[in-house]
Amino acid sequence: MKRILIFAALLIAARVGAQTLSPAEQKMRGWIQAHKQEEIDYLAKVVNINSGTFNLAGVRAVGDEFAREFKALGFETRWIPMPAEMKRAGHLFAEHKPRRRARGKTVLLIGHLDTVFEGEGQKWSIVDDSTAKGAGSSDMKGGNVVILYALKAMKAAGVLDDTHIIVAFTGDEENGGDPDSVSRRDLVEAAKRSQAILAFEGDAGKATVARRGSSSWVLTVTGRQAHSGGVFSTGSGYGAIYELARILNEFRETLSGQQYLTFNPGVIVGGADVKYDSSAISGTAAGKLNIIAPSAYAHGDLRFISPAQLDSARAVMRAIVSKHLPQTSAVISFHDGLPSMQPTPGNYRLLSVLDSVTVALGQGHTEALDPGLRGGGDISYVAQYADALDGLGVGGSRSHTPDETVDLLSIPRSTERAAVLINRIAHQRRR
Repeated sequence: MKRILIFAALLIAARVGAQTLSPAEQKMRGWIQAHKQEEIDYLAKVVNINSGTFNLAGVRAVGDEFAREFKALGFETRWIPMPAEMKRAGHLFAEHKPRRRARGKTVLLIGHLDTVFEGEGQKWSIVDDSTAKGAGSSDMKGGNVVILYALKAMKAAGVLDDTHIIVAFTGDEENGGDPDSVSRRDLVEAAKRSQAILAFEGDAGKATVARRGSSSWVLTVTGRQAHSGGVFSTGSGYGAIYELARILNEFRETLSGQQYLTFNPGVIVGGADVKYDSSAISGTAAGKLNIIAPSAYAHGDLRFISPAQLDSARAVMRAIVSKHLPQTSAVISFHDGLPSMQPTPGNYRLLSVLDSVTVALGQGHTEALDPGLRGGGDISYVAQYADALDGLGVGGSRSHTPDETVDLLSIPRSTERAAVLINRIAHQRRR
C-alpha cells in the first residue's frame, strides 16, 4: 500500500542512530531486573484467577487485584459496571494526574482483564526455564503486568509523579459487549483526552501501527422450488444454491486481489427446508435430491484496513448480489464490527520513538508489523483520536487455545521497553 510505504519513509528519516538511556531510565532498567521474579510471580497470581469473559465475578476479581496495585502507585481507580442485560462484568480504569500542571502528553495504556478460557485446567504452570502456560498468560494478562511493572519502575526512578497517564483494562475484549457505544464509551472518552495511545497485545516481534477492522455479512437467497429435472430451464430456473454459488464466486473473482481485504463465508445452508439464526451462527437444512432448492444462506466476515476500503467492498458486493440467475433473487445485509486502525503518520512517529528506545536498550531496531497479520482489538475503537501503537506486550504462543504459553524471558525485556517508552512519550511537550 502506497501510504504505508510513505509513512515507513518517515520512520527511516527520523532514525538518528544509536540512542542512550538517561540516568532515570537506567534506574528503571535496574529496578526491573531486580524485580524479575516478583513480576513473574504476580503474573502467575492473576492468571490463577479464572476470568473468562462470562465469568463476571472472576473478571471483577482480577480488576480488584490490579486496582490495589495502581492505588499504591498514586492512581485514582474506578470500576465501570455494564448494564445487567449486557452480561459483562465491566472495566477497570486508573488515572494518574501530575502534581503540577502537565506539560507533557497524556498517555492512554490499554489492556484487558478477560480471557477466552477459564477453569481449573487453565491455571499457571511452568513448562521449562523459559516458558509457562495458563489462560491469558500472554493474551493478555502478561501485557497488563508489563504495564503495571513499567509504572512501578517509573515510580522507583522518580519520573512518574509529573506524568498524566490513564490505564484502561476492559473486561470484555475477547467478546465485546453490545452495543459498543456503551461498552466502549469510557474508552473513547479517555482517548479523546489523550495524545498517545499504547496497547499491550502480544509481542509479534514488530510493532503494530495498523490493524484491520472486521464486520460481517449475511446473504439470503431464494429460488423457485421445482422438480430437479427442470433445472436451468426458463420456467424452473437455477435455484437458490446455484445463485448463492454464483455470488460467492464473483466475490472471489472481483475482490480477492485487494491488499488487506478478506471476506470469508463461514457458514452455508441451503435446501428445501432451511432455518438459520444469524445471532447464534447456526442453522439446519433438509431437502430432496430431486427438488431444486428454494432457499440458501451464507454468513461470513469481511476484514479491511480503512473505512474507504470497507465502503468500496460493500458497494461491489451489493452490485454482484443484484444480478440474479433466472427465477432467483438475493439480498445481502452487513453488520458493523470492529473498526480499523489505520497506518497514520502519527502512528509512525510513535514507532520512531519506540525504535530509539529498543536501540538504546540493546534490543535492536523495531519495524512495523504487516497490518494483515493483526486482527481487531480495543485500540481499534480509539486509534482515530490520537497517535497509537500496539503489540507492546509479552511474547507467547497459541493464544485463544487451551495451550496458551508465555515466554518468561520476554517479560523483563517488554517491561523495560514499556517503561522507557511511556516515560519518553509522557514527557514530550504537547504539540
